[in-house]
Amino acid sequence: MPSKKTKSSGQHEFVKQSSLYQEFLAEREEILRHKWLESERLGYDIGFERALLDWIRKHRDSWRASRRRPEAN
Repeated sequence: MPSKKTKSSGQHEFVKQSSLYQEFLAEREEILRHKWLESERLGYDIGFERALLDWIRKHRDSWRASRRRPEAN
């Protein structure tokens, strides 16, 4: 029987490999990029929460739509 640590580690790896988790990481990266750009533009750190809400309002729908579109080769 696998140890509790091995089972937990296996579950952690499964989550890290899941498409849902990968999508979360990609979205988080876009929010952090938006935070940096807006903070640079305004001259001060706008903070994650403001960047998150601003990104959702202005960019999320189009970002998600572009990720669903198959790439033209």
